[in-house]
Amino acid sequence: MGFEFLRNKAQLIKLVILLTISAFFVSCETVGYYTQAARGQLAIMFGRENIQRLIDSGELSVELNDKFSEVMRIRKFASEQLALPVEQNYSTYVDVEREHVVWNVFAAPEFSINPVNWCYPIAGCVSYRGYFSEAGAKNYGLALERQGFDVYTGGIDAYSTLGWFDDSLLSTVISRANYQLAGLIFHELAHQVAYLPGNTTFNESFATAVEREGLRRWLEATEQSETIAIAERNSSRQEQFINLVSRFRDRFESVYQDEISETQKRQEKSALQDQLRVEYEQLKASWNDYIGYDAWFSRSLNNAQLSTVSSYNDLVPFFNELLLQSAGGMGEFFESVNAIIAMAPEDREALFEIY
Repeated sequence: MGFEFLRNKAQLIKLVILLTISAFFVSCETVGYYTQAARGQLAIMFGRENIQRLIDSGELSVELNDKFSEVMRIRKFASEQLALPVEQNYSTYVDVEREHVVWNVFAAPEFSINPVNWCYPIAGCVSYRGYFSEAGAKNYGLALERQGFDVYTGGIDAYSTLGWFDDSLLSTVISRANYQLAGLIFHELAHQVAYLPGNTTFNESFATAVEREGLRRWLEATEQSETIAIAERNSSRQEQFINLVSRFRDRFESVYQDEISETQKRQEKSALQDQLRVEYEQLKASWNDYIGYDAWFSRSLNNAQLSTVSSYNDLVPFFNELLLQSAGGMGEFFESVNAIIAMAPEDREALFEIY
């Protein structure tokens, strides 16, 4: 208990430091935003329960005991086989008592796929603004819409504090299949290995590459042949979804660059949105009517929503190739990624041009 108290105290000091730094960089208008963020993080920090202690208590249901035990095995694998910085991350559980832990707001101009960026003292500039309450996110989104932006608000079930705090297993992800939970943990831990402030595409593509490779190795190591087949089908569907949206994203961008009136651009935009839905239905038919992406396609398909797909995946092929060049060694791979982060921006961007 003494160690946990000291660790919580140290992390509380970190939070105070972050808020103090932020105060020098923000206007009065955004003080409320940082306040809600601090309250949300504090609620998680003080709601934590030690997972091993919960397992040892003998008071868990069989299902939850099995889930927590699997998480402990995933943590061990992440540390020993993937060189990920596990430490005390995901050693605690928090019931946040809501559907999502945060809601992210994305925005883009009416005639551009390029998302709006928000800048923060530590994380740099990112293409979303996160709220610990759905109402707060929706209110901010409405304000952006009144300014003429395309807006997309989506619930997020987990996030990384980039090593500033010990990340916890949250109730928002506990119902996921074990292999999905493993992928999520690998993804979020990857953000603590390498992070390029101000570049969402770089950071999320890197974490996605680590997630996929880590999951592949985890399933092979645990001889989950049936789950491997399920994961491969899901991965294949995800790739097809990404390719479909990326292809249409380029078509939207082409329309926006045409020298036509705004009225014509709106008409072309609406027509492309309708066509994207039609082609999704055709793709879904080839999946035996798998409905995993129905909720996404039920939304507006505006520029802000389309930008969320590009942010997570554009550079995944680059990182996959870099991993191959590292002969599969995760430590060597991470060193290469951090060497790229240390490059001059123009040299780094030159590496990405073909992707």
